[in-house]
Amino acid sequence: MGPEPPGVTDGVLPLPALLGARISHSDIRELRGPLLVVGGAHGVGWDEFATIDLPGGAHRHGLVLEIDQDLATLQVLEGTDGMSLGGIGIRFDGRPLHVRVGEQWLGRVCNGRGEPLDGGPPIMGAAALPISGWPLNPVFREPPANPVLTGISVIDALMTLVQGQKLPIFSVPGMPHLTLATQIAAQAVSGGESFRVVFAAMGLTHADIAYVRDRLEQRSAGGELALLLNAADDPVIERILTPRIALTVAEHLAYTEGHDVLVVMSDMTSYAEAVREVSAARQEIPARRGYPGYLYSDLATLYERCGRVRGRKGSVTIVPVLTMPAGDITHPVPDLTGYITEGQIVLAPDVAARGIYPPVDVLSSLSRLMRSGAGKGRTREDHLEVAAQVMSALARARQAAELAELVGEAALSDTDRSYLSYRTSVEAGLFAQDPDEARSLDDTLGRAWAALAVLPDQELAMLPAAFLKRYLPQRSDRT
Repeated sequence: MGPEPPGVTDGVLPLPALLGARISHSDIRELRGPLLVVGGAHGVGWDEFATIDLPGGAHRHGLVLEIDQDLATLQVLEGTDGMSLGGIGIRFDGRPLHVRVGEQWLGRVCNGRGEPLDGGPPIMGAAALPISGWPLNPVFREPPANPVLTGISVIDALMTLVQGQKLPIFSVPGMPHLTLATQIAAQAVSGGESFRVVFAAMGLTHADIAYVRDRLEQRSAGGELALLLNAADDPVIERILTPRIALTVAEHLAYTEGHDVLVVMSDMTSYAEAVREVSAARQEIPARRGYPGYLYSDLATLYERCGRVRGRKGSVTIVPVLTMPAGDITHPVPDLTGYITEGQIVLAPDVAARGIYPPVDVLSSLSRLMRSGAGKGRTREDHLEVAAQVMSALARARQAAELAELVGEAALSDTDRSYLSYRTSVEAGLFAQDPDEARSLDDTLGRAWAALAVLPDQELAMLPAAFLKRYLPQRSDRT
């Protein structure tokens, strides 16, 4: 790579479309929150990137949000604090925001705009791509297939993540969703030729950022992970860019470099709140709970950037993490996310109160594409049947527990009491594990069989006799 063109401050922000001189617009009409309105902007397009020259030689950057005749409204990425109407010049690039892409991202730690935080040089990839990505023609999509194993038993056994899938984690403030997200990013593996992870953090505290960096240090040092960290006190506009940059990096790693890529994004509720704040600054008419009416399509432009492409080796799998305010699953962010994605992993406070980590509400969680990535030839021949039996027995155990609260456990039948024992066994043996514990799939399925062994044989009606003979632990007192 040669030296950077004049005016480029780092290797991540876009290069000018034309490297020659650009017209500087100085007719600044208004500063409103994170927005700047400039006049005389003829020929400027929506989503165009701009450099903002401040008195004294400092620079900021902006994106065009709206065009009204010769008026252009920009969102200033670094915020408008300290800016005044006089002495500002705007230079438009003639194209949207681009980011440098390539394997140089692996092993790097950057902020939400892609600027290095690890003391290393700017990232200078071989190509620059627009962060908004390109629509993927559905004709060229391949169905998701083959598992992404997280090393977390409750997920791998009962709601298997599949290459090319989008599977969100629904949580509640105060729950260990960030711990779970980092554990997935640190442990996940796939059966492809190479596997890479991109972790995008949005609106985290500095303590949480330090935790994420420490937890993912080993995978990052191994050149398998790229980390983008947006702090809660960073400009809110940066939060809107962070997932888009992460997905652009992931798409190039997948569809050009041929890697299977997992993108973990936490917290999408912080992202949606940033979208709401910008919408309010633009004085748009709000919809549900103050969010803009286009929130659904905005989220879809992120979630739908995953999948497998015909004729390409790589894949992009997305695990977005979002917190449900007050635990309300009908809140616009989880509600709209549920319409776009293919299942959900729900974390529940009552499960956490029983000392179980990860506190997954199993009966409220599912992976709609699990059958595409589990079973004979993909995981293990007994996987799907065991998962179905574990879920069925857990639903029956919940009914038995509710009945026991009404009439007392002593009044239950022997079968119902065996289901109560089963729930204790499956929660302690299969669901609960340490935050830094990675389990193999054979270990996970072995734990599932051990929990099912608590039940009488006649209750295991969903399991073929051949599987019972091969995998069910034998006990002398079984009935």
